[in-house]
Amino acid sequence: MAPGFEVPGRGASRWAYPGDLARFVMERWEDTSAAPASPAARGRAGSGTGDPAAAPPDVAALEEMLAVCYQASMLREEERPVTFRAVLAEPDLFSPRGGPPEGLQRLEFPEPRSFAPGELRRLSMAASFHRSLIGAKGDATGNGLRTWGLIHSGPRWLRDVQGGRGAGAPLPPVPVVKVAGPGRVEVYKGQQFVGRLEGGDLSSARMDVFDSRWLPEWFRGPSEEVAKLHGRARARAGENPGERWAPLDRDTSLRVGRRMMKRVISVVRDAHHGGTVLFVPSELASEFSGENPYLDIKYPFAEGESRWRYRDLIVGMLERLSRLHATSDGSDPEPAGWAEFETTDDGEIGVLDEALFEQAHLISDLAATDGAVVMGMRNELLGFGAEISGRLPAVWTVSRALDLEGERTVEESAEEVGTRHRSAYRLCGALPGSLAVVISQDGGVRFVRQKDGRVTYWDQD
Repeated sequence: MAPGFEVPGRGASRWAYPGDLARFVMERWEDTSAAPASPAARGRAGSGTGDPAAAPPDVAALEEMLAVCYQASMLREEERPVTFRAVLAEPDLFSPRGGPPEGLQRLEFPEPRSFAPGELRRLSMAASFHRSLIGAKGDATGNGLRTWGLIHSGPRWLRDVQGGRGAGAPLPPVPVVKVAGPGRVEVYKGQQFVGRLEGGDLSSARMDVFDSRWLPEWFRGPSEEVAKLHGRARARAGENPGERWAPLDRDTSLRVGRRMMKRVISVVRDAHHGGTVLFVPSELASEFSGENPYLDIKYPFAEGESRWRYRDLIVGMLERLSRLHATSDGSDPEPAGWAEFETTDDGEIGVLDEALFEQAHLISDLAATDGAVVMGMRNELLGFGAEISGRLPAVWTVSRALDLEGERTVEESAEEVGTRHRSAYRLCGALPGSLAVVISQDGGVRFVRQKDGRVTYWDQD
């Protein structure tokens, strides 16, 4: 339960429900910033308080929407969980022209249909969670909500989650509901998170471990190695008269690497088979190829350049970006960085980016086997099918981080989770400097490492 929010008539030990989430969201609606409404909406109604999209949602409509979405989340379609996105807005708020990748495509039914759990279950098969939304609006006769059609958005909205390049069209600041699994309902104001109901608890905070200080520092060494390799290539290019590659912003390599890890997590999540990726200290990488007290890698990879493809692709992307912004007249080039990388339409970077995406799929496929994928901290792919030794000391309690840096924690029993998580706890407890990323079949992601001598985990949103 979020601090400061009290559900009337129930104690702290009781569960929260969709009606509680509706009130929770309304309390925070005005304080949540959002992207501006679509050009069509601005052109029709202007801006500011006159824009229908800027007005708070109707409480009764929001409560009904959340109740129906919650019930739909408990259903299954051909043995698959029901997942979808829905938006509470009039159809004319979306332009009838345009579509993905840069716009939204409005597909309106001739007559509105019922907004009911069974209908949402059926539509969820056509309205892919990653690419479309189900449109809902109030009935003209005042008899509740109706489904008016679909909005095809394309997958670019997932850029921050999956690590892709190029943003899609922003959604207007209206209620957007994401159903990610049974009882997992999130509410957004356009694209800005407002609140969630999960496991009977309400929350207004998201935990994106990639925004922490400790995770970039954890991979600072590999990032600096990539920067050094790029620097050598840039120095060699500087030996050619008149050619000067552009310098890169300091954190560009780190951000490219972060995007790759996001892609790996996203692909494993989408595959719904779960898996574990272990990052072990690079100085011990050679030990893990043979007998060691920590891991038994059933399928180790032989030493060679192919184990370093992930790192080499990143170096190649940085070199290409630096060359794109080079000067040929001997003058000093302007620095290039993440903004230039993210917006470039260069074909060579596009190919390298696709190659990195294939590496993410490869790691996802390797994670589908029994056992973990093992990588060195320098992004060296060591093997897969790894079993964490049962001889390592058991970890009976762990610390759950309540904030990004793990400064606030609560102690939990390690027995409350499955074998995959308990094995990761044992490894991180016995091997300081290791990092485990554990992805459950239901899409939950947990980062595990030692902090201040305690096995600590962060649940990733």
